[in-house]
Amino acid sequence: MQKNQALAQTEMQLEQAKSQLDMQKMQQEAELKKELMQLEFQMNMQLKQMEVEALKGKEKEKEDRKDKRIKMEGTQQSEMIEQRKKDTGSKNFESAGFDNLGGFGLEQFEPR
Repeated sequence: MQKNQALAQTEMQLEQAKSQLDMQKMQQEAELKKELMQLEFQMNMQLKQMEVEALKGKEKEKEDRKDKRIKMEGTQQSEMIEQRKKDTGSKNFESAGFDNLGGFGLEQFEPR
């Protein structure tokens, strides 16, 4: 009888130990998932911020090009008004082919 009680008690202690081990395992998994979710959130936030910055840069570039076109148009109109006043011939505003590309040529864009 004592042997059965000792065996039952040992089995109960074993089950309690297994239960505690399972509980610790679940807590560790929950903690790891929490950390992983936090990391994923941070990375998503950084990605979104980079997308927003790229969009802002694109819009700024668009506006800068528009401003440049408007300025060029104003300059051309001023010169045309000046030509009418002086009754001179027309001026060609197009490139004469001597544009400086700042040290690089278009050959690097040729298909290979």
